[in-house]
Amino acid sequence: MSFEIAGKIIEKYDIVQVNDRFKKREFVVERTESNGGMEFTDHIKFQLTQDKCNLIDNLEINDEIKVNFNIRGKKWEREGKVNYFTNLDAWRIEKNTSEKSENNDTPSPSLDDLPPENDSDDLPF
Repeated sequence: MSFEIAGKIIEKYDIVQVNDRFKKREFVVERTESNGGMEFTDHIKFQLTQDKCNLIDNLEINDEIKVNFNIRGKKWEREGKVNYFTNLDAWRIEKNTSEKSENNDTPSPSLDDLPPENDSDDLPF
């Protein structure tokens, strides 16, 4: 199952070569949500693995992004103790283009831009 979340990059970490067959790279997204006049901020750590580690190369801290990810859980046993851990595995990252540009040179339309009304009944059909 795939999930999607939008937020701002606040941390980017280097690639870690875990062993000769596995590498990963982590990053943190800050997401703020308003609910009933209160604001809640989450800091969510994702990981990129293998050939996906470079997906974040062209993005900067404070960029607004959208992350597609899967939730992965593992069971880990050591010396008779059982532990569980969860990873958020990102597989697509897109820069959020819904931000309003501060340098938007396109003027807003005004009433003067509307075409004149045509009161005639000479419709072409």
